[in-house]
Amino acid sequence: MNASQPDRHHRVVSLVGDYAHCIDEEEYESWPEFFTDDCYYQVTSRESYKKAMPIGIFQCNSKGMLVDRIYSMRKANIFEPHRYRHLLGATKITGEQDGVIESITSFAVVRIMDSGKSDLFLSGVYRDSMKEVGDQLKLSKRIVVLDSSRVDTLIVLPI
Repeated sequence: MNASQPDRHHRVVSLVGDYAHCIDEEEYESWPEFFTDDCYYQVTSRESYKKAMPIGIFQCNSKGMLVDRIYSMRKANIFEPHRYRHLLGATKITGEQDGVIESITSFAVVRIMDSGKSDLFLSGVYRDSMKEVGDQLKLSKRIVVLDSSRVDTLIVLPI
């Protein structure tokens, strides 16, 4: 990546923000497009992440698995209707090597039920790796590290 530092940071922050906006606006079929074809996506607890445990709450090892997750959410899963609103902290670029940018972003997710009830659902950090695919920056790895190991309900929607 030959971008200047401010341009690189802007592109990373834009990717993180656009990702959250996609989920918050319930554009779930667009969600896999934020990832490379050979991506890795995992949701895990802070404790499991610190212990380098390989299995999280769930994981997907390709863009195809992300597409399948959305398809099953729409067609097979039964869950109480709800949506999310992401609150994002500042994104910090933590490294860059061989064209892969590493970053971390804190987040909180408010879950809004169809009844109108809203609760803080999750908080944690996105640990991201991203790279250029054509002229777009895409996630090659996103590890969603939750602050708590307790999740009060099945995670159906992307985080």
